[in-house]
Amino acid sequence: MFTFMLWILLLFLCWPLALLALVLYPIVWILMIPFRIIGITMNGLFAFLTALIMLPGRILHGPGAK
Repeated sequence: MFTFMLWILLLFLCWPLALLALVLYPIVWILMIPFRIIGITMNGLFAFLTALIMLPGRILHGPGAK
């Protein structure tokens, strides 16, 4: 909602820039998709490495460990 209000304000102040932003937003969103996929992959990789490093401690702690 806040972004929409900022865009409305920009539309009143400088309508060519607001229309340019409206046209370029989908293009920028599409260009950002590979970076989002890389981010999701890196998050999963770091979670896996953390679990792998913590595994010996979890095993040695015994049953009932969280």
